[in-house]
Amino acid sequence: MSDPNSDDRRTDTEADPPEGRTPTETDSGTGAGDRDDRGRDPRDDSTQIANEERRRNTPFISAIVAAIGVWVALSVLIYDMGAAALWNNVLVGAVVLVAGGYNYYRLVNDAPLSVGVASLVALLGIWLIVAPALLEMVNGFWSTLVSGLLIAALAGYNAYEAREARSVATEPEPEAP
Repeated sequence: MSDPNSDDRRTDTEADPPEGRTPTETDSGTGAGDRDDRGRDPRDDSTQIANEERRRNTPFISAIVAAIGVWVALSVLIYDMGAAALWNNVLVGAVVLVAGGYNYYRLVNDAPLSVGVASLVALLGIWLIVAPALLEMVNGFWSTLVSGLLIAALAGYNAYEAREARSVATEPEPEAP
């Protein structure tokens, strides 16, 4: 039995392809697989511009994450906290500062963002969301909670961008027709 959706048969009602082009080079109208005269997909330019814009913002986001880490570590000087909460904020804030600074340094020097480091910072941000309740913080509860929310969101975005950039960089080049 033949496939009714098969494109291997031609009827007389179909239009001939433009001069100089074979049927496979004809614009499909869907945008998929269409190439310009140089063999490039015209959508690549706009996609590259959008990706470049996101990459320019990523060092800024890493710097903000590092600054929030400084705030978490130094907030113990402002709020009267118990010993467990004090050491939690100092240690987690210091790790977030170092990790955020590391990713900032990598991006400024044209090295790719580290997925592992960004993921670690996102996990530490989630810990800062939970820690105020677990450590029974009375003073500095909201400061630590909001800092954790910001760190988790920004570092999560960085981890997503790093993974996306790595997958684009490791994709094999499409073969020319």
